[in-house]
Amino acid sequence: MSIAVFREYSLFKEKVKLIRCICSVQESRVIKRVNAQTITILIVAISMMLSSCSNNAMLDDDVNVPTDYTYTIGAGDKLDVFVWSNDELSASVHVRPDGKITSPLVNDLTATGKTPFELARDIEKVLAKYIRDPVVSVVVTDFIGPSDKQIRVIGQIRGKNQQSSQQGGGGGIAARENEAVSVPYRADMRMLDLLVEIGGVTSFAAGNRTKIIRAIDGKLQKIPVRLADLIEDADMSANVKLLPGDIVFIPESYF
Repeated sequence: MSIAVFREYSLFKEKVKLIRCICSVQESRVIKRVNAQTITILIVAISMMLSSCSNNAMLDDDVNVPTDYTYTIGAGDKLDVFVWSNDELSASVHVRPDGKITSPLVNDLTATGKTPFELARDIEKVLAKYIRDPVVSVVVTDFIGPSDKQIRVIGQIRGKNQQSSQQGGGGGIAARENEAVSVPYRADMRMLDLLVEIGGVTSFAAGNRTKIIRAIDGKLQKIPVRLADLIEDADMSANVKLLPGDIVFIPESYF
């Protein structure tokens, strides 16, 4: 091998070493950058999880749940009116959209916003003009309730006991997307109770992005709910309390 060729070969080897060194340094920098990004993402994710847990704790511990909740009649309710010893004056009536009822000898009497006991006393006052010492009982047989006491659910919900076209007209639960329903509030109602009422959520629901919109101190606030954790992991810490007038938004997942 000539001296010139040997020198060229030695120079080529030095260049290869230099290139390897540069590549090693660049790779180290990329790894550090990726690690930094990964750590940042983890910190953000953990912060969001802690924030979610904190909000749910506030929702359960500090929420002002009515302990003496009494049902009040709303438009659309079905009522059985019993007049003792006067069967001809007894009747089953629906509360009209204007909030009033009509029964034998009772015309256009306001029913909404009253308890069954209060409405019965008002009916007695009207009937006292026609019969002696009327005794009236009012029983609510189909509950809807006043609009401000209902819980509204919007988004990825499933219809309960709906007819499914995919089953050839048979019974079952039919999935519905971006629907809205109203559910009467019940004493000590929680998220799991609401799921039973609406028939669950669709497979497209982003459960952990669910939010409760609630009026707190006169202002509407959004409260996060980990609905997917409740359904999929049976995490009962996500079974949060509900209040009359709550709006529950269940969004669609991105994928």
